[in-house]
Amino acid sequence: MTDTQYGYGFEVCAKIPGPLQGLEVLANNLAFSWDRRIRGLFFRMDSALWERCEHNPKVLLRYISQARLEHLAADASFLEEYHHVLALFADYESETKQINTRVQSLMAGTNPPTIAYFCTEYGFHESLPLYSGGLGVLAGDHLKASSDLGVPLVAVGLMYRQGYFIQTIGLHGEQEAHHIPTHLADLPIEPVTGEDGSERRLGVPFPGRTIWCRIWEARIGHVRLYLLDTDVAENDHTDRAITYQLYGGDHANRIAQELVLGVGGVRALRDLGIHPGVWHMNEGHAAFVVLERCREMMMAGLDLSSALEAVASSQVFTTHTPVPAGHDKFDRMLALRHLEPLAAEMAVPAEQLLALGASKAEPDLFNMTTLALRGSRFRNGVSRVHRDVAANMLGFMWPEIDPAENPVGCVTNGVHLPTFLAREWGVRFDMRFQGWRGRKTDQSFWNEAIEGISDYEFFSLRQGMKAEMLEEVRRRLLRQGQRNRIGMTHLERMTARLTPANDVLVLGFARRFATYKRATLLFHDTKRFARLLSDPERPVILVFAGKAHPQDKAGQDFIKTITTHARSPEFLGKVFFVEGYDLALARKLVTGCDVWLNCPRYPQEASGTSGQKAAMNGVLNLSVLDGWWAEGYDGNNGWAVQPAVELGLAERDAAEAEEFLDLLEDQVIPLYFTRGTLGYPREWVQTMKHAMASTLARFNAERMVLDYLRDFYIPASKLGSSLSAHQGEGAKELASWRRRIDIHWPNLQARLIRDHGDAFRHGDLLQLQVAVRLDGLEPSDLCVEVVMTRAAPGQELRDETCYRFEAQDSAAGEMMFKLAIPLLDNGRFTYRIRLFPTHPRLSHPFETGYMRWL
Repeated sequence: MTDTQYGYGFEVCAKIPGPLQGLEVLANNLAFSWDRRIRGLFFRMDSALWERCEHNPKVLLRYISQARLEHLAADASFLEEYHHVLALFADYESETKQINTRVQSLMAGTNPPTIAYFCTEYGFHESLPLYSGGLGVLAGDHLKASSDLGVPLVAVGLMYRQGYFIQTIGLHGEQEAHHIPTHLADLPIEPVTGEDGSERRLGVPFPGRTIWCRIWEARIGHVRLYLLDTDVAENDHTDRAITYQLYGGDHANRIAQELVLGVGGVRALRDLGIHPGVWHMNEGHAAFVVLERCREMMMAGLDLSSALEAVASSQVFTTHTPVPAGHDKFDRMLALRHLEPLAAEMAVPAEQLLALGASKAEPDLFNMTTLALRGSRFRNGVSRVHRDVAANMLGFMWPEIDPAENPVGCVTNGVHLPTFLAREWGVRFDMRFQGWRGRKTDQSFWNEAIEGISDYEFFSLRQGMKAEMLEEVRRRLLRQGQRNRIGMTHLERMTARLTPANDVLVLGFARRFATYKRATLLFHDTKRFARLLSDPERPVILVFAGKAHPQDKAGQDFIKTITTHARSPEFLGKVFFVEGYDLALARKLVTGCDVWLNCPRYPQEASGTSGQKAAMNGVLNLSVLDGWWAEGYDGNNGWAVQPAVELGLAERDAAEAEEFLDLLEDQVIPLYFTRGTLGYPREWVQTMKHAMASTLARFNAERMVLDYLRDFYIPASKLGSSLSAHQGEGAKELASWRRRIDIHWPNLQARLIRDHGDAFRHGDLLQLQVAVRLDGLEPSDLCVEVVMTRAAPGQELRDETCYRFEAQDSAAGEMMFKLAIPLLDNGRFTYRIRLFPTHPRLSHPFETGYMRWL
């Protein structure tokens, strides 16, 4: 019973009839977030309540009328659909508990490791608000695709009472942030209990105390996500608030959250009897996983350096952040104070742990990304462009290695197709393409399937999606305007173009409002842009949505600028800003717009998955060639703006804004409004079909997870097993070898003995010798290599080939490394000699960061 301003309150919940008990199973598994058949069942139960409870099945089941439930329990038609959906869900659960054949082929007959996936946010569905933006949605899609593929993955996060803020826009365009606590009973989670039925607790060492955590479980298909929650009676008021708000509080609260996630997350898995073979840190927030795993290894008898080798060998680290400000850094003394309790358990000075997150450039800061890099041997960016950005940004870890060759890999992000594919496409695919859900990464299948849809049918489906989206946008804008006390007459005039009867070209821009995303770029030439939107024969509108971080004043100013333009006479009724951006609105926009805009300042867009979601639904991208679009654009599936990187920032913004407007005026708008005799834009439809077919297989999350398996998880599992076997003998050996390299490498001396001319005949031998003073190293510790480059006349492309020298004899304290290369190709060649440490247990040839060029 609760005390309210109206007196004492209580709640009466619906009682689910026996024949419908399976509804609770469906409501407690986030498979409903991507299975439209499950959502359709709940919608059918009470469509009005479904909308009022914001598509939350658990809330619907609590508040639906008992009479309605009894009616449905006796409704033969509903029961038939209910049993059909339950059977499909049972089949899915059964099938995905078995490893997918594509995963089996990658494993080559070996058992796949359990993968532990750590992230500070997860975006599955608007009913579980544990996300702020792209990082969380990407993590959610990773779990969903892992479930679809039967990958043995378990995830760890934090249970926030307040997710990211709810946004409204004030009368004058100011963003208003509302932090509303969630009701745990409304969420698709359950507490993890012990054998006696009591809630489990685990302790995390903190300065002067232990923080106690409760564990919640969320089900995502067959994948389990465990969420740690400090809001328990055993903690004091301050500590109970640690996990209260996503990205909330000061630096002290952030480091506390990350300790709970990393240290507490590992302990939670151990408490549950889960022993992963691979550990994946999705961003640096989870890097304290490294220290807790090192503590475990040290309890088993390893020293810290050997423990770090054993831990890092099975650790994967993904960075999503292309700007330095996005990496968590803590004051040295704050970090030291929080690390001391863990260091005491490890019986090492806290300064040793502190050093793992420090760098020469920032000696007074503890950098979570630096800790993640030192504690992992498999690292990646999230697009090819971002890989290069990350390799340069993180290159301080391997100072003698060219960033193009350092140990940063790439897995381009993908999105979960069943979640973001429009309902209309799902229905059509179910009708026409048997088994399409099992062929998501089959390019030839999608080429044939999409081409098999007639142009007229394709365009009609797209127009229907657009009409539904415009109706939702109009509904939200009317509610937004009425709350701001704008008159209904003005609102009707403002939203007149949003009616399905109008054949209007819809541009969409919806994402996080960070300044590098340049949401205001098209307003660089307001007169020209207004003219493009105002042609009565070719009407165009632009719909904006997105949130700026509450502490990002510049991002909030962008929102205010756009809303000011939207109220001006030249843009009124043509430019709209829709408040309250969340997954529900995102799904409408990426399926209903005609063109998806993305204006990042190259190369700061790590990936940009909203464009992938749009393209998969036949929406055409108009974007800077950054992130995923630099890989996805093929010249015929949308439009690309080439970054003007040679210009200063102001000149670059102006040049790229002009290019956007040129493309809109000369290509995009004319292509859409050029109608044939049948009344639809045939070339536009062909471009949409190609956009869809070229994106579905390459940029869906199943392809992403399979890439992680092949290039990261399986190698990490093998290396981790190798170094940890026999009480960590491999890790001890590698740590000892690294210490020798650190000592002797600075004193190593090498010289090239060059005794050949500049002209050779085809078939001659190029004979090279390098003399090396090893300073106590063994010849086997060193790789001496020639990098041969061949350039054809008039060509910029250069082919590089590497040849390794062999250690053959020694003289006068020098080891002679020799090589003879038969010259079987004609042309102009150059070569360079390099030396670097080598060991068979290294994860990457250049992992040590040492290299000497002659």
